[in-house]
Amino acid sequence: MRFILGLTGGIGSGKSAASEWFEQQGIEVVDADIVSRQIVEIGQPALAKIAQTFGDWCLLEDGSLNRRAMREHIFSQPDARQDLEAITHPFIRSEIIRQLNAATSPYVILVSPLLFETNQHRLAQHSLLIDTTPELQLQRAMTRDHQKADQIKNIISAQMPREEKLQLANDVVLNTGSLEQLYTQLKPLHQHYLSMATAVQTEQA
Repeated sequence: MRFILGLTGGIGSGKSAASEWFEQQGIEVVDADIVSRQIVEIGQPALAKIAQTFGDWCLLEDGSLNRRAMREHIFSQPDARQDLEAITHPFIRSEIIRQLNAATSPYVILVSPLLFETNQHRLAQHSLLIDTTPELQLQRAMTRDHQKADQIKNIISAQMPREEKLQLANDVVLNTGSLEQLYTQLKPLHQHYLSMATAVQTEQA
């Protein structure tokens, strides 16, 4: 079994900056957000099942998923989100596991904004939370995504409360400064994870 690190953080926390840094150290990253888009591409069984369940209105003329129409439908019909997730989550989990098993770096990272909410943390042996203050979350997300404060607050409120994530995570990095300050905190953790990965491999030898 390869050592898998689960990496998470709320919107505007710096999770993406952290995962990019680990990639620069030669560590392979499996991104749950990317996987969730891959499994609904044209020709994928998940997309066919979505169209079968919801109807052809959820497809664009080229046969791809009409994300805007589906997003609006989910907001207006609360039960629809559960129906959609019941279709997509098994496909997402299966593809994540496939990509994790295909990784060849000393350890591999599963990065997911909903690591704990979707129980994806159970696919990992260890978890790292990139944390920041609610004020910085709002400021960064508004600057990056050009969204209004209310929209960002809705996204934050839909995610697991910060306090719960802090209790669940094995390691926590407080990202309230510059990128260099973030990287300074990640460096010893990277060495720690390399050691943990070596220990896992030794146990299996």
